[in-house]
Amino acid sequence: MTQPLHLYEEITFQQFALFIKTHSKQVETNINIYLNLDQAICEPDRKIIGGMLHSFFQLLTSPANIEGINENYHSSLDTWLQSQLSIINKKSLYLFQLIFEKSLLTLMIQIKYNRIIPVYMFLLSIFTYLIHSYSKWVDEEKHAIDTQKHLPENMELRRLQKLDKLNQLLIRSSGVQDLAFILKKCEEYFHYKRCVFYAYIPWSNQFYGVIGAELAKVQSMKGQITEERTVFSSKRPIYLKDPRNFVKEEHIKLFNLSSIIFVPIIHQEQLFGWLTFDQVGEEFDSSKNELDLLEQVGKRIGMYLSRKGEERKKTLEIHLTERELTILDLLSEGYDNKKIGESLFLSEHTVRDYVSSLMTKLKAKNRTQVVASAFRLGLLN
Repeated sequence: MTQPLHLYEEITFQQFALFIKTHSKQVETNINIYLNLDQAICEPDRKIIGGMLHSFFQLLTSPANIEGINENYHSSLDTWLQSQLSIINKKSLYLFQLIFEKSLLTLMIQIKYNRIIPVYMFLLSIFTYLIHSYSKWVDEEKHAIDTQKHLPENMELRRLQKLDKLNQLLIRSSGVQDLAFILKKCEEYFHYKRCVFYAYIPWSNQFYGVIGAELAKVQSMKGQITEERTVFSSKRPIYLKDPRNFVKEEHIKLFNLSSIIFVPIIHQEQLFGWLTFDQVGEEFDSSKNELDLLEQVGKRIGMYLSRKGEERKKTLEIHLTERELTILDLLSEGYDNKKIGESLFLSEHTVRDYVSSLMTKLKAKNRTQVVASAFRLGLLN
């Protein structure tokens, strides 16, 4: 008679995530050691795998997962996998799995953990699911490409036509003041209902909403970029079919978000900000080809903003004094009147007068609108 397989204790996703959270520092240390000391991994792969490991680690240790995602944790894994579509391939997925497994096994041996088998088996079940989902996505992508080959216009030609339209638009446009129109045309060219621009402030490592439909809502968006905001840490587009683990719930409700794509605007390593594309509450699928296309959109707009940088200040009708420009820079960094006064050896009353003057010249109702208007007019890069 065949002997039954030995049964091992099963654990839940919540228990697994809690274990990772409890030993997060040791796991991260092991990951860094295996990632950086393996000479067989080339530098480009090391960066890709490092980003995957970091975002996956954030997924496992986020409060939402620890507090109670059990039965539908597969949807969280799918969301994470979708966020990596622009960079992932079979090789990176294999190395990512190998390094995470080695790091976790090393930890459990180091602490002499007595439940190695259930934890390791659950980890294997996670990777089995990820590999299955990735393979399914690859098959669907291949089928889509094969289907496109039989259409009158192949996919590459249509892609080039869309980019050519954008190129012509950028050539005709005159500066940052035309960015709102450019975003509106991007919605049309690439078939999305909403496109929003979020600017990046490098010296304070912050973002804020600048241009998009329902402007008041867009400009209410601002914040510090932290490790938890993984959508802002990637240099490649990120697609989120379900953004709940990556975007705050109040922001999802505010903008009626379902699926969304984040596209960095970059030129020569300079990050200007991000574009977001979505269908206003409607869930949608995306593909690697689509993300590659939108990556080119981000690069072209980044080149456009860089190219126009020297021209913008020359064409402005608004003239600010040197002191007003200095205060404007400090306002964009989030300084209040007291800190501005301390930095420039001015009284708070004098600073208030300068801020009031800026509001008048830029036709702004408050300090936030001063900064947003200054960016649109090219007074801030």
